[in-house]
Amino acid sequence: MSNLVSRTLELRKGITKGNAVLYWMVRDKRARDNWALIAAQKHAIKHKIPLIVCFQYIGKFSDANIRQYKFLFEGLKETLQILQSYNIPLFIVQGKAEIKIPELIKEYNVGAVFTDFSPLNIYKKRLNKVLLKTSIPFYQLDAHNIIPVWKASDKQEYAAYTIRPKILSKLNNFLIEYPILSKHPFTISNQPEKIDFNNIYQELKIDFTIKELDWIVPGESAALDTLQSFINNKLVDYDERKNNPNYQQLSNLSPYLHYGQISAQRIALELERFDNTDSFLEQCIIRRELSDNFCHYNEQYDVYGGFPEWAKQSLDEHRNDSREYIYNKEQFENSATHDDLWNAAQNEMKIKGKMHSYMRMYWAKKILEWSNDPELALQIAIDLNDKYSLDGRDPNGYTGIAWSIGGVHDRPWFERPVFGKIRYMNFNGCKRKFDTENYINMNRS
Repeated sequence: MSNLVSRTLELRKGITKGNAVLYWMVRDKRARDNWALIAAQKHAIKHKIPLIVCFQYIGKFSDANIRQYKFLFEGLKETLQILQSYNIPLFIVQGKAEIKIPELIKEYNVGAVFTDFSPLNIYKKRLNKVLLKTSIPFYQLDAHNIIPVWKASDKQEYAAYTIRPKILSKLNNFLIEYPILSKHPFTISNQPEKIDFNNIYQELKIDFTIKELDWIVPGESAALDTLQSFINNKLVDYDERKNNPNYQQLSNLSPYLHYGQISAQRIALELERFDNTDSFLEQCIIRRELSDNFCHYNEQYDVYGGFPEWAKQSLDEHRNDSREYIYNKEQFENSATHDDLWNAAQNEMKIKGKMHSYMRMYWAKKILEWSNDPELALQIAIDLNDKYSLDGRDPNGYTGIAWSIGGVHDRPWFERPVFGKIRYMNFNGCKRKFDTENYINMNRS
């Protein structure tokens, strides 16, 4: 219980008086290994009242498309079934959170609310709106990170090497096995109507032109299967092959982590049994938590103003540098550059909904090189990533782009045209690292 307490923020204190506890599921859309859900159930059992779960969504969301919504809701189908087996009903409601959550609170006389955590501005604003429309006790748990963001550090960290010792010093206290969710002993009398997912899809006002993906299966069970497959088939060679996009050596867990269908903590717990996992755990724990740290403590994580001062100064000094090639957003989106390697990376993202992590760096840096200014480059990279990547609109994505274009979590390098002191990448460098022709051939449109 003490571990739960250390993970919990009391957004509003008070005495629980009501007929139910609500878990407002936001980022971590799973029944298994979910600290926010576990805390909500413990609170409900303590007060001898039912527990209900709600996922609220907007039917139109930025540049979201059916590829992303389908993965989300198909995953929720399984979560719904798991929760039902524990006598915990799931409500899926469409509309603004500041309207729908208070409505549910009133209808079920909810005495306390638990929710999970996201560092992104859109979710923070949504949470604040709900808080203003409610008056009951409200608790938040970081169910996404192993070390809660506010426990890992109280400020924006400069780089991985500054946050790493802070995380490692706390890991033993937080990297523990999850308590088991219990079949809930108290039941609400007015159960939610059966959810018609086909109707949900039909009512969405989103882009239906982006093709759905057939190479990845959504859901909690599929996430665990993917983790096991990675351990069995890829882990042993991960360190050696991770930066070669011709190998399918990456875990493919990023979409599951983004949609909250698996926890980073579960991944780390499973890998504890194996040797030579440092390289993967560096990405899974340190780099992921660094991304959340950046987005949490820097409200300008997705704009030019969020770059470090040395980077902004250097980029400003090179704004008027001559550029050999300049492309607009449409040309980038359609893979219509002179660079077959870059076009292949863009094709990979458009067709497969993902891009190899090494190629993401090259892809973003070339957008900087071939755009009129860094502000435009940043916006184009974010827009394309959020539109086509299955894990778009994620702290990892925003941070990775900010690293590539704006030197976030990096250091000044040798000065050169356009880039200034931002780290540079080019085709020849990629060619020395891997078979570029093979990658290009694998990702032709």
